[in-house]
Amino acid sequence: MISPQAFIHPNAKIGPNVTVEPFATIYDNVEIGEGTWVGPNAVLMSGARIGKFCKIFPGAVISAIPQDLKFAGEETTAIIGDNTTIREFVTVNRGTKDRFYTKIGNNCLIMAYCHVAHDAVIGNNVILANSVNLAGHVTIEDYAILEGIVAVQQFVIIGAHSFITGGSLVRKNVPPYVKAAREPLSYVGINSVGLRRRGFTDKQILEIEDIYRTIYVRGYNVSNALSIVEAEAPQSDAKVAILDFIRNSTNGIMRGVSTT
Repeated sequence: MISPQAFIHPNAKIGPNVTVEPFATIYDNVEIGEGTWVGPNAVLMSGARIGKFCKIFPGAVISAIPQDLKFAGEETTAIIGDNTTIREFVTVNRGTKDRFYTKIGNNCLIMAYCHVAHDAVIGNNVILANSVNLAGHVTIEDYAILEGIVAVQQFVIIGAHSFITGGSLVRKNVPPYVKAAREPLSYVGINSVGLRRRGFTDKQILEIEDIYRTIYVRGYNVSNALSIVEAEAPQSDAKVAILDFIRNSTNGIMRGVSTT
């Protein structure tokens, strides 16, 4: 159902069974997939690409131009995957010439008042709780959860299946499968509860935990720890993911356990 009180540009592409509530605004160069609901007073600006069966709540603004002084008007997009929920007053800026898009994956929940800046890329099944703020060029991998009022510095990468506690300031990359807390942000264990919910076995969880003990707890520097993990830890997809993530983290990873 398309409300006659909504404004929809005639060039916008609206899929079947889309609902657009009163006073929503949909600009030119917008595409909305099948079955999506656009709530009252939501604004989808030029470059918005909304997937199937999404929910866009009142006051959300998708695909406004970047808050980046280097932006020169290049044609870019903001992409929202299928089955993703964008809650009240979320802002998702479109990309710049760095990536040419900002992207949120499938089955994500982006809670009220979050901000997703230009060129950020969020994977599938990610949850951002209320008032999470992502700077430009941030990458968040699948199944990560960020609790409320987390702030993430530009270019940071947050690994898959990780969990970051509320109010955290994220200045370094966060490896996959871990829990992160404290100030400065530190390793406080692995995300065992989340991993069990996603079907990881006790054996897999113990192997991940042992890898991170070597990296963060046993007193080795990162280079030596990675060599030990490479040589001694059982081969697994998780081991490969951890080693690749840390070796590719040219800007460094968050700190280990603090004794102070």
